[in-house]
Parts: sequence; structure tokens; C-alpha cells
Amino acid sequence: MTQTANIACIKWGTLFGPEYVNRLYSGVRRHLKRPVRFFCMTEDSAGFHPDIEVLPLPVEPFLDEMNAALAVANRQGAMRKVSLFRPGLIPDLDGPILGFDLDVVITGGLEPLWSHEAGTVAMRADWVEARRGRATGHGSVFRFDPAVHGFLYQDLAKDAGREVEIARGSEQRYTSTKAQERGVFSYLPPDMVVSFKHDCLNLPPMNYLKAAQLPANARVVCFHGHPKMPEAVEGYSGSWLRYCKATPWLQHHWIDESVRDLGAEFG
Repeated sequence: MTQTANIACIKWGTLFGPEYVNRLYSGVRRHLKRPVRFFCMTEDSAGFHPDIEVLPLPVEPFLDEMNAALAVANRQGAMRKVSLFRPGLIPDLDGPILGFDLDVVITGGLEPLWSHEAGTVAMRADWVEARRGRATGHGSVFRFDPAVHGFLYQDLAKDAGREVEIARGSEQRYTSTKAQERGVFSYLPPDMVVSFKHDCLNLPPMNYLKAAQLPANARVVCFHGHPKMPEAVEGYSGSWLRYCKATPWLQHHWIDESVRDLGAEFG
């Protein structure tokens, strides 16, 4: 029997609307050859497609301590994703979770990411940290098993202030370092999880002359920083370095295919 793929994301605050969740759900289910359970942890599920399973965004007992430490690190509001790591969060969960940030677009088959090195916490190497010789994973795409990797929640819950200070307020540094210390970390293939600004967009002056290109083996495109997806679809002029022309392939994968899949109301 084919194992169901458990997919999760978190939406809190007002930065991202429900269309980001719906389009991520559409992209995932179009690019996995197995049944999908799609979870979103949030305090506001208005506008979600009815097949999305909603997880209430908890008020963790260590939230105040964590937020105080994050304020010192000038990272107020970060690390809410750790609530997804809590053992028993989904009582009937079977198997690992493949998680995504909302500022990503699915562009290709996800089976290799779903099945990548079972038993490990899997993330892509962070683009900037790798250039500095650091082993930090990037948090836009992450695969873990709450039944196996409960330490990702438990260690922070024990001493949130200390853990935030060690990680310098970075959830992705916390997650990847903890897994590396226990010998259960692996890197997702860098040609499958790509950055729009580092791997798709040309440097000046070519970004003014040529539209961003989708790498041949890309499965997930991450839009960390700017431009974000709506900016890149229309064309972005907010920075000379990250200037980009309109991006038709992004319009296709993020919007057009989602509308075709879910209908205009949710796509």
C-alpha cells in the first residue's frame, strides 16, 4: 500500500494570505504520486481549500521566554515553526512530515524529496551560510519525523532562552545544528531546491536584459528575501541587484496551474 505523504506549513500573522496556502497545497498534490494529507498550523484559516487540515497555532508555555530572547537577537516573531516539531501534534500521524515555508513554489516532482534519506532531518544547505563555510540548513523546505525527532521541540521547551541565544535567533540554524549534533541530518539535493534570486535570476546587467530562468531539475523554488512571488510574476524594480523582468513560468506554476486544479475561488 502506498504511504500517504504528510505535508505541513505554518501561517501566522498577516504577511501571507490564504492563497499562498492554497497554491502550495495545489502544487504539492499535483507533484506527488501518492495520497496527500496537507496540514496548515494557523490562527486564521479563512479562505482555505476545504481539503486542508487545520492545526491550531498553539500558545507554547515557553513563548514569552522565547520571544524575549528573540527580541535580544533582533528576530522578534521567529521560531514559531518549532510548534510543528512537537511529538503527538497529530495523534493519527503515520510517518514523516515534509514541510514548506509559504514563500516557495512547487515546479516539479516531489517524490525524491519525500523519500530522501529516511530517518534524518533533511534541509537544503543555506546559500549564504554555505559560502561562509557554515553547515546551516535552509528552512524553506524541511523533512522530519515527529515520532523520531522530538528533540527539535523538547530541547527548546527545556530552555528556550539559551537555545535561542545559541542559534542567534535563527530557527533554521537551531534545527539543522540540533540534528547535526545527533548525527541525523542530511542535505536535500541542491539542484532540486533552488533559490529564485541565487539560482534563477541573472546578475546585473543581464537581469535587465533576460528574464529569470527555471533550472532544469528544480522541484521547489524558494523566494527568500525579495522579490517575492507576486513581485517576480509582474516584474520587480525594487533593487538594481534583484531587478527582474516578468516571469511567465512562475505565473504558470504558481497561479495558472493552481486555478486549473482548485478553481478560481481557491487558486
